[in-house]
Amino acid sequence: MRGIAELVEGRDVFVISDEIYDRIFYDRRPVSIASIPEVKDRTVLVDSLSKTYAMTGWRVGFGVMNRELAEKVSRLVINTYSCAAAFTQVAAIEALEGPQESVDRMVAEFRRRRDAVVDGLNRIDGVSCPMPQGAFYAFPNVRKFGIASRTLAERVLDEYGVALLGGDAFGPGGEGYLRISYANSLDNIREGLARLERAATALRRG
Repeated sequence: MRGIAELVEGRDVFVISDEIYDRIFYDRRPVSIASIPEVKDRTVLVDSLSKTYAMTGWRVGFGVMNRELAEKVSRLVINTYSCAAAFTQVAAIEALEGPQESVDRMVAEFRRRRDAVVDGLNRIDGVSCPMPQGAFYAFPNVRKFGIASRTLAERVLDEYGVALLGGDAFGPGGEGYLRISYANSLDNIREGLARLERAATALRRG
């Protein structure tokens, strides 16, 4: 973050920092670039309630930026799509200002699921997966199968009923990886891992 701040400092450049997962972390809390004084006024922090408060589909989020820019963004938003529905705004206030214990419980459950996913993936021959430090996705390396990640994801979905995302969706550097969400029950996660193991066995046999 300090490296990015040094690149921005002294230039007419803004940083947009998507911090939607800032509360879903497992060990070390992530550092926001908005906390660095030199670039604070030129940082636009964007967030949503869909992850931290499981309000997916409510379509409500917020931005934090300097006052001058906030006035211009507000004008743009008002004339583009008016505003978020009143009841979702009330729900957002309750989520942000209410008790936060539910968030801690959710993150603890995600940690259990993360550990189960990573352990299960690393037991599959040909798959290696690092331990995620935040959010609720694993990003295993599947290059040993010699198949494009998107093709592999489609094949596993069609033949084994497990939905994955090819790593190339995140740019060329993601090729050879798959993204797996563990925002599901442990029972479903274990079933998904069992199916992935069957898929890997079939791929190794050709």
